[in-house]
Formats: sequence, structure tokens, C-alpha cells
Amino acid sequence: MSQTEVSGMKAPLVPLATLIGRELRSEKVEKPYLKYGQAAVAKKGEDCFLIKTDCQRTHLNPSTSFSVFAIFDGHNGISAAIFAKENLLANVLSAIPQGISRDEWLHALPRALVAGFVKTDIEFQQKGETSGTTVTFVVIDGWTVTVASVGDSRCILDTQGGVVSLLTVDHRLEENEEERARVTASGGEVGRLNVFGGSEVGPLRCWPGGLCLSRSIGDTDVGEFIVPIPHVKQVKLSNAGGRLIIASDGIWDALSSDLAAKSCRGLPAELAAKLVVKEALRSRGLKDDTTCLVVDIIPSDHPVLPPTPMKKQNILASLIFGKKTRNSVSKRNKLSSVGVVEELFEEGSAMLAERLGKDSTLDANSGLFRCAVCQVDQPPVEGLSVNSGPFFSPASKPWEGLFLCAKCRNKKDAMEGKRLSSPTVIL
Repeated sequence: MSQTEVSGMKAPLVPLATLIGRELRSEKVEKPYLKYGQAAVAKKGEDCFLIKTDCQRTHLNPSTSFSVFAIFDGHNGISAAIFAKENLLANVLSAIPQGISRDEWLHALPRALVAGFVKTDIEFQQKGETSGTTVTFVVIDGWTVTVASVGDSRCILDTQGGVVSLLTVDHRLEENEEERARVTASGGEVGRLNVFGGSEVGPLRCWPGGLCLSRSIGDTDVGEFIVPIPHVKQVKLSNAGGRLIIASDGIWDALSSDLAAKSCRGLPAELAAKLVVKEALRSRGLKDDTTCLVVDIIPSDHPVLPPTPMKKQNILASLIFGKKTRNSVSKRNKLSSVGVVEELFEEGSAMLAERLGKDSTLDANSGLFRCAVCQVDQPPVEGLSVNSGPFFSPASKPWEGLFLCAKCRNKKDAMEGKRLSSPTVIL
């Protein structure tokens, strides 16, 4: 090839300002590599999973990319799991304002996850089907990991130093005293299955329906006290990276979080997922659908996740993930000093008004309110603020704060055990 031909193959010149801008952006947010693997063995065929690594906060802007990994463990059929897989992400993204910065987007994400879960539940229940599903939904944007979950599928984080941290909360009635109290206060009954002779067997269940879980998407026939409002936790990893293991209860009924993490350390993600499933089957046999996703969040200068040395975990874990607090400022400072993972947000309340905030959703130009759950614009006479009571007068300013349309307001009241008719508007 001649020198002239070589010269002609050179890339076009890029303006200096563009190069500087790229460098500044790269230094500001240096994104890690993601490597992942999946494995599953079916018993009933009711598990689904979602892997989507090409999401974008801003359409057609690759620099705003993020990834989603999720597991949906269906029961009483697979239709709820499939519906959630196909609709949940879009419903979450529709609740996030457009044109905002990355930091603002991450700040808005926990509330949008709550709205998306509830909207997906409402839409599925309108289909008239009775199946339900757990959901563990993981959003990874750079070093920030946000996890929303209902049910008993689980997500754990294995970081450098051998610290295994649980990023979800199990909503099993047998193990969660707060959820048992909430279900009974909302009109449900909690008890074990009665057999002939009056003896009780099996795990605690809610009645009617006999479901062992207190939160899910779907389950129309069980009762509205089984809520779709997720526990949400958002953390920021250090640039040492970490490994996420996301799995259905077929894994966690057989393996502890520590054992699952330990069983696959040092292996690439694809092999790790297979080994976790194999270890669960070896321990307990195939008694349920068993699905596992492993996601390695790897520093850009490392081709693979560095091996994790074993250390004492109980002390370190207590330092890194303490008890939940509503005021996360002091915890954030303490976690930052450890240098492994910084907790940005955690909330698990089942009260919708507490999770959606109090910001007004009035469009000053149109005079319309946007429902905080379904994102539909409506005049105020067709809905209510989440802060309003069942009856009000104009002086009470019922539309101050976050707005819910009539349908979503009825859903909120039903989840809280209220059985009120449509509120009367006095104008």
C-alpha cells in the first residue's frame, strides 16, 4: 500500500474543543465494564428474567447509557411475570422527568420505581387474571446500583474484602414481622394452613388466597393488602467494583447469601451463574424454578473482576450496611470513609404517600395535573392529592401536593385497607 493510500485512510480531524469535552466527561464519570451470566433450571416454568444493557437516559445519546437486570418469579401461572417483564421498565421510565442531569435522574429513580411498580400492578389487574409475581429489578448506571424488589427473590452484593451485603428485603410473612402487622391492620388474616384435626402446617400465609408473600405484582384474587410497593435501595460502589447475584427463591431456599457468593468467587460471571444454580440443586434438589443472574461491575482498567480475599464478614458488614435510617446523611459519611460502598438511599414503607413525596404536579400552562402513578394528565376535579381526605371543601386546598387520578387514588386506599366510595367534591 502506498504512502498516499495510507494518508487517505486517516480518520477525519476532530476539533480540539470536542476532544477536551470528551476527556472532561470521561474523567467525570468513568463507567465500569459489565460482564454478566445467566443460568436457570425450570420446575414449573414460571420464572422470567430481563437483561437489557442498551438503555439510555436520553434517546440516541450513548453517553447516557444504563443497564437493567431483573428476575420475575411467577406463581399461580406465568402471565404476571411475563407482563411485568414486558411493561415494568417502560412504566418506570415514564415517571422520570425528561431533560434532567444524570444526578437528578438517579435522584428521581427511587420514586419512579415505586410509581412504575404500582402502575404495572394496576394494568395487570385490569386484565382480570389471577397470577402474581415477585420482582427484583436492578438498574446499573456507572458505579451506582439501584435495586427495587417485592417478594422473596433476592439481590446480593459481593465486594472486595469478602463483604456480602443484601440489597433487598424478603417480603415473606414467616420472616417479616412488620409485614405481618401491616397485612392484618389492612384487613387481611395471617395464619398457617389448617388440616384435619385442627393442626396447622406450613409457613404463615395471608387469607384469603393463602399467599406466603406480603408484596407482589398481580394476585388479584388475594386482596389489595398484598401490595406492589417495592423496597428500594441505592448504593454507589467504589472503583474496586463488585459482583451482584440476582436470583429467585429457588436459589435462596437452598443457599445463604454468603454461601452463594463464596461458591462462585474467582469465576467469570457466566460460569458463576451456572455454578450457583448447580450448588443450589446439589444442596436441595429441584423443588422450584431456579434462576440466577450474575453481574460483575468491573473497573475499566481490569479485564476481569479481581479475586476477592476472604475476611471476617460480620464486623465489616455491620460497618458498611447498618440499620436503615430515614436520615441517610450520617450513614453516607460513614460509608464513604470505609471506601467499599456508599449507601445513597433506602426506603421500604408500604404507604404510597410516603414513597411518592409531596411535590406538586400541576402544569401551570395547561392547568392540568399529572397523576404521580399512571402519568395521565387530568383536570383536578377528576382526582385528588395524596394528602387530601375523603371529604373536603375549597378552603382545604385538596390538590396541594402530589396528585393521583381517581383510579390510582382508589388503589392507594384499597392497599391501606380503606373501603371508601368515590369522594364527594364540594365546589
